[in-house]
Amino acid sequence: MRTLSRLLCCAPLAIAACGGGKAAEAPAPLEPTARPLANLAAQHVIVAPAFRLRESDALGWAAQIPRSRDYLKSLDDELLFALGERGLKTQWVYPADLVRSMRKNPTYAVDPYTLAVDPLRNPNLQPGAKLTDPLATQLRTMIALQDARAVLIPVELRFEKDKSGQGIAILRLALLDGRLGDVRWVSEVKSDPSPTLSRTLLASIAGRIADLITTP
Repeated sequence: MRTLSRLLCCAPLAIAACGGGKAAEAPAPLEPTARPLANLAAQHVIVAPAFRLRESDALGWAAQIPRSRDYLKSLDDELLFALGERGLKTQWVYPADLVRSMRKNPTYAVDPYTLAVDPLRNPNLQPGAKLTDPLATQLRTMIALQDARAVLIPVELRFEKDKSGQGIAILRLALLDGRLGDVRWVSEVKSDPSPTLSRTLLASIAGRIADLITTP
């Protein structure tokens, strides 16, 4: 798993007002440590839904999943559980919270399942890259309703064989600054190996993501 190789920001970002009065907390600079997202533990963070399952793999596991959206929602559930165990259930915003917000604000809110995340799949994407529309505008709308600034996006899940011949799940994960409209961190998170396709792969990835933020 890759960690940050350099400090992304040299000074704290300015705190700006959001939602008509309360200030939205700026994501703190990320440190190049074994827990590159540790500074998020004290912040109000939006966790977007997992967006895409890569359709083909050498194991044939993706072909065994009849409804990819349901499978990705299971990943959302595992991530909520893993982060909740680390004390991040109530202070963070999860996909179900985003859906409720959309239903309360149908003329303004963004459907969290329709974010234009395809540019985040680019393997050459680097921290500091500016986001383009429509994603940049979608995120500004989302953070305005949630009084947040940092947005963690599970971009794409895929399956591969490891050196032992077992399968692993790999999730591309991006941390975005919704107010400045840029990429703060992007990496891939790998599950423990498994001989078969099972939900334990998703639980393993969720635990690994939680490990990037805080200790068990």
